[in-house]
Amino acid sequence: MSRMNWYRSLYARIALGVVAFLAVMLVVQAVLFVWMVGQSGNTAQGQSPQRLAQSVAMDLSMTLERDPQTDLPHYVDEQYSKATHPFFVMLLDGRVITSGVGSFPESTLRAARGMLQRPPPPPGGRPSRRGPPPDRGDGPGGGAGRPPAGFGRGGDPQFGAFPFDRPVAFFVDGQLAGVVVVPAQVPFSFILSRYAPTLGTVASGVLIVGSVLASAWIFGPPRRRLRALEETARRLGAGDLSARASDRGGDEIAAVAQAFNAMADDLAAEAEELTALDRARRQLLADVSHELTTPVTAMRGYLETLTMEEMDLDQTTRARYLGIISDEAAKLEHIIGDLLDLARLEGGGGTFELGTVALSQVFDRVVARHERTCQEAGITMTQTLGAGAETMRGDYERLEQAVQNLAANAIRYSPAGSTIRLRSRLDGETVTITVEDSGTGIPAEHLSHIFDRFYKADASRGDSTGSGLGLSIVKAIVVRHGGRISVVSRPGRTAFEIAGLDASVSSSAPGRAAIESDRISSTVH
Repeated sequence: MSRMNWYRSLYARIALGVVAFLAVMLVVQAVLFVWMVGQSGNTAQGQSPQRLAQSVAMDLSMTLERDPQTDLPHYVDEQYSKATHPFFVMLLDGRVITSGVGSFPESTLRAARGMLQRPPPPPGGRPSRRGPPPDRGDGPGGGAGRPPAGFGRGGDPQFGAFPFDRPVAFFVDGQLAGVVVVPAQVPFSFILSRYAPTLGTVASGVLIVGSVLASAWIFGPPRRRLRALEETARRLGAGDLSARASDRGGDEIAAVAQAFNAMADDLAAEAEELTALDRARRQLLADVSHELTTPVTAMRGYLETLTMEEMDLDQTTRARYLGIISDEAAKLEHIIGDLLDLARLEGGGGTFELGTVALSQVFDRVVARHERTCQEAGITMTQTLGAGAETMRGDYERLEQAVQNLAANAIRYSPAGSTIRLRSRLDGETVTITVEDSGTGIPAEHLSHIFDRFYKADASRGDSTGSGLGLSIVKAIVVRHGGRISVVSRPGRTAFEIAGLDASVSSSAPGRAAIESDRISSTVH
């Protein structure tokens, strides 16, 4: 399997998803924080600390002028409890009203008391009943909501240093009533106490909702795919060999699905092969039983007849019955021998000797063995050796057995006056052997089965003899030599062709003596 791209990896997707989730969560929290700050408090937002102090001083001054009996602590708490900036109000009697925080630095409180002891002039320059005459200059000392001279950043030696705080006095009916002090910077404790509960609630909500959405987005598809893969595995385990998993995606799950599908394909192929083998085994048992039962039944019948005392058989009849029993026993022995031979060949057993084989000797032996049969049937058998195809590497005995079986099969179906041709030719580095007859041919529907055990197409060729094992043995011999066998047939011409035989030789001296150059032996257990 090829190496997958990193961005297709499931782990990369999870990592990118987590990063994206955290980024989105932070953005959402920032937006909510900005919205919350923008919506909180009753005072005008976006003011500087100095402007906030002036606004509070003006509001308190007007409130007390309308109703001198106003409960200032209650009023400040009610109106400014949600203010976005903390401050405190120090009244003329020394009371301190705070908003937002519980306490302020003692230095700031002392400075505010000092301002009350040396008050600034009232608004409009009207004289105060207490304190020195008003300063009628254009400095910052006049008017409610404006700080006295010397206050602000940098401080005043008379009233204490205010490096961060900007006190603003407020007046009622021209008399000093108190001062408003707003810190230049919001203390961290104020921010924490004011926004921590809300931010904690919002963060928890965003985290919970975001986690659920992120889990559904990041882990939802892999979970569904894994469940589908699990279900497919269960179907396969239950016997559904057609079950296949979806292998789309290109990530680790897709790789597992591909491996699973490959395994399922192998299991399906093996199951199909086992089914075919079982079917072949059953058919083989049936065929063997049939082939063995026929001669055994005939032998048993004649033996029972011979042992019957009430049957008075003459010597001629008795001899004929014994001859039939002998023929059936020989036939039975031949079938059993062919079965054992085929089992050894297909199982890779038996002695198999490789060496240089002279095909002229093989063809001569075949012609000599069937010479009398050909004469009786009026058939001619010829042999032709192609240039470079006089010798080959193989097992002499087995090659002769294969050609003998093909020649016997050709004689059986060749008409009188016809010719059977044994030929060899060189095809590149391999040798091809052909056995051709001029018989009636094999019907096309039988060609794909003629090498099966016990398969007989004899009825189409005009004969019903034979066990149906000869061609199976020929195929097993050819396969053991690393070759292949095929047949081409039509009325008047049938040619069996053994191709792919090794043309290399181990010795320049042809013949059976060269067989001793190489031996391969194995045994069926």
